[in-house]
Amino acid sequence: MQNNNNSQWNLCRFLKTLIYFEVFPPLNWIDNLINVFIKSRPQIHQNQAKLPKNMSVILVAGATGGVGKRVVKKLISQGYQVRCLVRDIEKSRAVLNDDVDLVLGDITKPETLTSLVMHNIQGVICCTSVKVQPVAGDTPNRDKYYQGVKFYQPEIVGDTPENVEYQGVKNLVEAASKYLIKTNEKTIFDFTQLDDQQKSIYQNIWGALDDVVMGGVSNSSLQITANTALFTGNVSIANSGGFASVRTRNFTPTLDLSKYQGIKLKVKGDGQRYKIFLRTESTWDGIGYAFGFNTVADTWLDIYIPFQDLVPVFRAKTVKECPSIDTQKICSLQLMLSKFEYDGVLNPQFSPGIFRLEIATITAYQDDILPQFVLVSSAGVTRPGKPGINLDEEPPAVRLNDQLGGILTWKLRGEDSLRNSRIPYTIIRPCALTENPGGKELICDQGDHIKGKISRDDVADLCVASLQYPQAVNLTFEVKEGENNVTSRDWQQLFSQLKSDY
Repeated sequence: MQNNNNSQWNLCRFLKTLIYFEVFPPLNWIDNLINVFIKSRPQIHQNQAKLPKNMSVILVAGATGGVGKRVVKKLISQGYQVRCLVRDIEKSRAVLNDDVDLVLGDITKPETLTSLVMHNIQGVICCTSVKVQPVAGDTPNRDKYYQGVKFYQPEIVGDTPENVEYQGVKNLVEAASKYLIKTNEKTIFDFTQLDDQQKSIYQNIWGALDDVVMGGVSNSSLQITANTALFTGNVSIANSGGFASVRTRNFTPTLDLSKYQGIKLKVKGDGQRYKIFLRTESTWDGIGYAFGFNTVADTWLDIYIPFQDLVPVFRAKTVKECPSIDTQKICSLQLMLSKFEYDGVLNPQFSPGIFRLEIATITAYQDDILPQFVLVSSAGVTRPGKPGINLDEEPPAVRLNDQLGGILTWKLRGEDSLRNSRIPYTIIRPCALTENPGGKELICDQGDHIKGKISRDDVADLCVASLQYPQAVNLTFEVKEGENNVTSRDWQQLFSQLKSDY
């Protein structure tokens, strides 16, 4: 259906578009006045949008321990959605951030590792360990023991190393292998399983940006439905118009997609050709990097959009000698139906009138696989009983392995259960753990030779970084701290210098 060419341009819609995206922030008082009479949209007076946390989840086992609680904190600070496997909700809540999801479960009891615990997980960080403490009465003050700087006669408290370090880890590996989702995709928008709060967030991120800003009369919206988002409306060529679009407010923080090769859309269209724009400038009328894609009527398609194929465009004209898109700072996304391609060339599949494009997901994709299971083990696991070992020169855990229920032996068996699985993994073997502040240089080695100490803060940093770099896939390594402080780390270089287990 084509609009009448005598359609009237709508000044009110034009002003509301500018106000919604805060092109002229002082005009917000007009918006307040308009909304007294017209309840057409929620009143949100900010031009920046905070995306919901990643829809996929990182499961942390051992989350209330010294390393685990630090891992949880660092994951949250980086925008991950975190789920903690705990044995006591009330006690754990007193230790952990209110933003985390706590689920009851016990790795030594596989029947508790249910779909409720494991659904929609993208990664697992396992920091579980048997509890080792000084023998009762050995010392009234255990601070130096927990600092890793003084030795006291230790003992195992609670469950056995066999149950926790081996069988428990094996249970967690087997359960996770059934539920882990792909790690080579980063979810930006997932419209398929939203609760009411997430629907509200998404609805307020996207706003209509139609040809009304150029004098046209087209109209569109993004409607959040039960399982998809629907980009729909009526596009008209009246008044020299001919495009309808929806655009996000500027993201805060910006999206860093530098580790990915492109964007993937899962869409169902009406047979027309649409465009997507990615922007790296927060300005209203800057350069957009565009890509056109065809749809097949009533058919779900996966549309892959390599960053290298994006076309820099300003007001429907290509920009010559423009640098490639800076994927470290994606500010906003835009979906459009237009009668034009670029530089005055017509869209060969454009038809004015009612249109509809359903969107299930918008993700960033990469070719490389990322680690999905990070296991915190221990340096020294291969040394008990190893020929040529001088026990007098070894750490207490190695000397007292048998006395402590074979703790290192069972840790090694737990590692083996992960290595033998098909899960992409990273196994970290820290030296003696301390409560000292982190920030030291990290010295990594393989072959289980090094001795030393390392802050729990730095181990937690290493756990989170391991989920983010394909170079960390299928690595087993030991780590200790050096003497020098560092302000930043080149994680890619750190992982790249290590050899894969395969």
